[in-house]
Order: sequence, then C-alpha cells, then structure tokens
Amino acid sequence: MIKRPFVLGFFLALLLAACSGSKPSGSKTDSVDRVAKGDKVYGGTFRFGMTEEYQTLFPIKIVDVASAHIATQIYEGLVKFNPSDLHIKPAIAEKWDVDADGTTYTFHLRKGIKFQNDSCFPGGKGRELVASDVLYSFEQLCTSSPDNKTFDESMKDHLVGANEFFTESKNGKPSKNLEGIKIIDDYTVSFKLTAPSSSFLFNLANPSCFIVAKEAVAKYGIKMKVGSGPFKVAKEVSPGEKIILCRNENYYGQDSLGNQLPYLDTIIVSFFKTKHDELLEFQNGSLNFIWGLPSESIKDMVESQISDFNKNPPKYILDRSPEMATQFYTFNCSKAPFNNVKVRQAFSYAVNREAVVENVLRGEAFGPGVNGISPPSLKGYDITQIAGYTFNPVLAKKLLAEAGYPGGKGFPQVKLKLNSGGKRNENVLFEIQKQLHEVLGVNIDFDLVTYKQRMEDEASGNGDIFRSSWIADYPSPENFLWLFYGKSVPEDLSAPSFPNSTRYKNAAFDKLFEAGVAAKSQEEAYKNFASAENLMMKDAPVLILWYDESWRLTKSDVHGFQGNPMRYFDFSQVYLKASEAAKTASKEEVKK
Repeated sequence: MIKRPFVLGFFLALLLAACSGSKPSGSKTDSVDRVAKGDKVYGGTFRFGMTEEYQTLFPIKIVDVASAHIATQIYEGLVKFNPSDLHIKPAIAEKWDVDADGTTYTFHLRKGIKFQNDSCFPGGKGRELVASDVLYSFEQLCTSSPDNKTFDESMKDHLVGANEFFTESKNGKPSKNLEGIKIIDDYTVSFKLTAPSSSFLFNLANPSCFIVAKEAVAKYGIKMKVGSGPFKVAKEVSPGEKIILCRNENYYGQDSLGNQLPYLDTIIVSFFKTKHDELLEFQNGSLNFIWGLPSESIKDMVESQISDFNKNPPKYILDRSPEMATQFYTFNCSKAPFNNVKVRQAFSYAVNREAVVENVLRGEAFGPGVNGISPPSLKGYDITQIAGYTFNPVLAKKLLAEAGYPGGKGFPQVKLKLNSGGKRNENVLFEIQKQLHEVLGVNIDFDLVTYKQRMEDEASGNGDIFRSSWIADYPSPENFLWLFYGKSVPEDLSAPSFPNSTRYKNAAFDKLFEAGVAAKSQEEAYKNFASAENLMMKDAPVLILWYDESWRLTKSDVHGFQGNPMRYFDFSQVYLKASEAAKTASKEEVKK
C-alpha cells in the first residue's frame, strides 16, 4: 500500500514519455522536432476530469456523454461539429453533394487518411481509410446486436434498406448488401435516404456513425479503441480511475497555417466520485479544465482566491453559459400508477421547480423547467410557446383525486431510481420527496444505483420513476422529442426500450414528429415540433425539473478550447502556452 502511489506515478511517467515520443539520451524528442507556425505550441499534457465513468468506446454502443467525450477524440465520422458554433464541417469527407430531391448525399473522402497504428494491421501500421470502410461501418450500425444501441436513433427509417438489413441480420448475415449505400470508387460513396431529413448530417457527426476498421473489430470486438481521430488510447491505467490518450501521429488534420494537428502530446482523463474532489484537483494544479461546477463552489473559490482572477493575466478564466441540456424524471407509462395520465399530471403540478433551483441548486441552473423538454438554448426555437407545468398544488390534488387517490389514500408504494451525481441528485430528490408528500400525501422511496445500472433499469422498465437528463446530440428540438417517438417502443414489455424509456405512445405525436423530421425548412420543422411537444407535455410522460447551464474554469495557459451548449469537445486544436507575463510572475513567485 505504501509503494502504490510511487509505482503508479512511475508507470504514468513511462506512459507520458512514450506518448511524447521520447527517444534515447542525446536525441531530440518528438515535441522539439515539431515547431508550429504562428503562436501555436506543440507538446504538453492536457488534464481534465469527469464524475461519471465512461461505459464503452465501441461507437455503436455509445449512449452516454462520458463515453462520447472520449470517443470523439479517438474516432471521426464523415463530418463533425464545429465546436465554436455547432455547424457541420468536413471530416473524413472533404466535401459532399446533395441532389435536388434532398435524398441522395454523395461524399468525397479525403485521400491519405490512415487509421491509427495498431497490431490489428499488418506490421502494426494503420492502413488508408477508403469507401469500403464507410460501408462496413454502416453495415455494423444496421446489424442487430445486443451491443448495437444506436440504430434506432441514426439510420432506422432514414436510410433506404436499413430496416430490412437490420431485420434480416437477426437471423444471420443479410442476403443483400445495405441498399442505401453505394461505393462509387475508393474515395466516393453515396447515401440514399427514404425522405429528406434536416438532421441527417447531424446524425453523421455523432459517435454511432464513426468510421471503424474491420480488422480492429475482428480483433477486439466491443473492446475496440482504434479509429482515425486526433488521439489514440495509450492506456487505461485503472478502470474507473483514469484513461490516457496520446497524439495520433497519422492524423490528417491541419490548422489554417498548415500545422499538423493535434498540438498536444497527451490527454489524461481522470474520474472522480464528486465535483468537490474534482475541484480540489483543479485547485491543486492537477487539472487544466473543469466544467459543471456548483455555483456555491465557484463563489467560495473566487472569494478565497480573488487575486488569481484579478492578476494580469489571470491564473484562471471563468465562464458561465446555458447548455442544450434538460434535467427531468421519467415515468414508466407502461404500468400503474403512472399509466394514468392524471397521476403524471398531478406529480408535475405538485413540484415547485423554483424552490428546487433556488434552495437546492443554489441557482446552478439556467432556469426552472416550466416549459417543455427542449432547452432554451436552441436557436430559433421559442420554448415559451410550449405549455409546461408550474407549481399548482390545488390542481395537483384535484387531479390525483380524480385518478382515484384522494389525499394520497391508496396510492401504491413507488420507487425512484437515481445515480449519484456528486450528491446533487440525492439532494434534489429529498426536496421533491418532501414536496410530493406535503402536496399529494404520497411517499416516494428510492434506490441509489450506478449510472450504468440506472440506464439499464430505465430502458428495461425495471422501476416506476427514474432520474434522467438529456444533452443534445445535435442542436435541434428533434433530438429531444425523439425520446418520445412511439414507434421505437417494442411491443414486448420485457424488451429494452431506448430512447423512449417512458414507453409513451401517441399516434398524433408520432405524426407531427415525422412531419417535422421530413420538413424542407427549419420554420416548417419547428412548427411541427412545437405542436408535437405541446401534445407530449399535456400527456406528461416526464416531469421536467430544470434547464442546465455550466460554470467552466480553465487555466489561462489553455488556448484553442471552444466551449458550446452541447458540451461537444474537440481537443485537436487545443495547445498550452503561458504568456510572457505569466512566466515572469511565476519566476517571481519561485524567488519569494
């Protein structure tokens, strides 16, 4: 036990040396060899943390934010998000064409893109990525498997032949190729859609559509961690403790000055039990960046270390911004008592969201969730047109009585399942437990489980209420309303239901949602989405709690990091460089 910190530290040092391309004594290191044009700097290690462990790095299995954050650095798709404004930009495909009908997309791949070096390839050298890899990756996405969690949200009902391919794959290899994808040559591939879709390119930027090599899948299966992105996995030092990513020397990307990306040698992602632990590591200098901080912690830190923020240049940079994220509870609509819409409505009216935000979150929210599921940070979508729920105890009691439980009498024991979130989730639950008992006379029990277990239980309907949240996969209300699309719910109640874990079904909602997806203009799409959202909120399959915002602290020597409401992280253009003033100040501190 006494030796473990030294051994772990020594092990990390060896890994970091390997990542930075260190060579025998007397030779130049890789970092020295790389000299950047302009004011950019090569080398260094960027460190950040998360309070939720990643679940998988196998693209078609990724449904959690922590996994997506890491996988986005390792893999790439045909297109990707621009982290500054969330517009779609070229990635593996350098350009694309769309036909007049808006249903055929032709992608032109960059030449010379290589997969990361790995022993799955001959000689350990990553080979060139070509059009057949695109077809292979989407065939994997359209193949039925317990590990395929993302077909429904990506290609189902969108790509020609995808549904048939998926159905046939349940009985073995399909008899035909995936009809909707055609290889024109090694660097050109086309996709045929069933109908125009305003979200198709957004979907292609998500982890489910990352391009993978069949050699890597054959060798590693769902444990595969080989892509073509800017960083590659060096080592998972200890499951649940940290993961280390190294610069991919084969990465194709360049900045506007022609510098090969990425600049960083290494990224270390550490996992913490609480945000408090993470903040302590940041204050100790062990992290470069931290987001999602409680406002009280920010207030205490600023007050106690005000000089660090007032220095010229400051030691830390503090940023606060709304996010494309909503916090809520989901009801299991498939069984009593929450198969009764009046019970669900009663619960929604019985919760004082303003009190939760003010007294429990201490203002750590953009605002109470009094409208719909879609957050206010979606540009062009006015959430004030969505009729949600405000605190109305009189109406809440009336609705529960009409449901057959006057004053809470005879209401069954129900249980809420939640995962820990640095104590915040528990504190919110305690307040809501109190409110529901005071207003409705009902008692809510709870189970505290791991994040992974909570997701599995929610999808399987193993419970009554679940703590949940949704951070946008792409900037559109479609991505939030998709959670309630009834046609994705299996008829078999014992089968997992994702993303519609509430198992909510309303044919009128589905029709409006489909019309929004197929709309040819954003105005038309948003009109249909708003009508669908109002209908869904009236049925109350979820209890909206609040809309998120984030406090972010970054060390002033971090450059090139682009924050955005979707928490989409691209570290390929991040570099570390202290200002001359900061270097001088640091030297003065040492002298003292």
